[in-house]
Amino acid sequence: MITDCKVVHLTAHLGGGVGKALSGLVTQAIRNRSRFRHTVVCLERPEKTQFLRLIEAAGGEVIVSPSPNRLKRIVAEADIVQLEWWNHPATVACLCSTPLPPMRLVVWCHISGLHQPRIPMQLINTADRVMFTSPCSLEEVGISIARFQTPERFSVVHSCGGFNGLPLPAQQAEPGIRAGYIGSLNFAKLHPQYVQFLSAVRLPGFRVKIIGDETNRAILEQQCADAGRPGLLDFRGYTDDIARELSSLNVITHILNPEHYGTTENALLEAMAMGIVPVVLDNPAERHIIDHLVTGLVVHSPREFGEAFAWLSDHPDDLRRIGRNAAKYVRRKFAVSRMYAALSSNYSSALTVPKHRISFTDIFGTIPADWFLANQNLPEFFTAGLKPDDINVLSLPGLLERTKGSVFHYHSHFPEDHSLQNWVTKLRTIESCGTR
Repeated sequence: MITDCKVVHLTAHLGGGVGKALSGLVTQAIRNRSRFRHTVVCLERPEKTQFLRLIEAAGGEVIVSPSPNRLKRIVAEADIVQLEWWNHPATVACLCSTPLPPMRLVVWCHISGLHQPRIPMQLINTADRVMFTSPCSLEEVGISIARFQTPERFSVVHSCGGFNGLPLPAQQAEPGIRAGYIGSLNFAKLHPQYVQFLSAVRLPGFRVKIIGDETNRAILEQQCADAGRPGLLDFRGYTDDIARELSSLNVITHILNPEHYGTTENALLEAMAMGIVPVVLDNPAERHIIDHLVTGLVVHSPREFGEAFAWLSDHPDDLRRIGRNAAKYVRRKFAVSRMYAALSSNYSSALTVPKHRISFTDIFGTIPADWFLANQNLPEFFTAGLKPDDINVLSLPGLLERTKGSVFHYHSHFPEDHSLQNWVTKLRTIESCGTR
């Protein structure tokens, strides 16, 4: 029996939700003197070092961009290799560029796999344990079948780094609606018609504070001007002090693309933990977080969105009640201690399996173009000459992203790949025609 177990996490980076989750996990493990010791291998040098510093401050180890030979040694010494999975080109290149030693493979999926990008079924079928960060992933047909066949390999483990530094809801809140949004402004995540939803709100002086990187700011401001609401958005930019920005809000306008890739939605949870009432679309990930009129409001159209704000304005006691419910719910459901316990249980289960050699090129292919296609929900768009009209309009923003595992992202990592270059050219032509 292995008494002191080394878990090696392979992650493309330590940004966003994965950085917060891993820093919370390592901190909790060290605090609890767990037998599971964690080493985080970050394949790219972090642009923001907040979570790297937290891991190291807690006593954890972070190894950045190891050489192939060093990575082999790290994997060989690991009792468990945990793949922090989303379709990042650095991750696939790491797995496929050189054969790795035998391992016990645990895959923690940080994307839903319901739309674009998909989670390769060969990866799911190869892993010793598969964990999803939202129950919504279990709705995908292939995943549902695999889970039915080997249920012991599958579980849901929400990725959340906790709510330290986020105050509880104020006992006496100021009157009125104070709305905001925190998170990505990429239209693969944010609803492309976000401004149309906001424009349906007719409350006097209604304005939305936008917190985060200002990608697509010019497009959003033009949409506001076209809607006759030029002052609708208040861009605040990126900040490490989320609590300060959120403290002035009491409603979060979390209106996302119905085909978005998200799962745990950490930005939404942080707002809810402070008693901020979420208004969301009836998307798969959100419906597993929000209980309508109990911990938030779920809408289906701009009209319902406008009606939701009118109702919240007319019912301030319900606004405060829902906010208190939301804070209580997420602080219990998404506590770091629960994530830590669930992961530890999966590790104990994985240790019963002998180490085995995995051919990742059998899963993803041997060249960058193959690696990219293995993660596509509709690879025929690239290989069979499908046209933009063949793609759902909500899917196109994801194809046109410059990061998030798009063809542009893969091409930036592998510029010598001619197929990737041709597909980039095709999408640039579509983009230049105004299809976004």
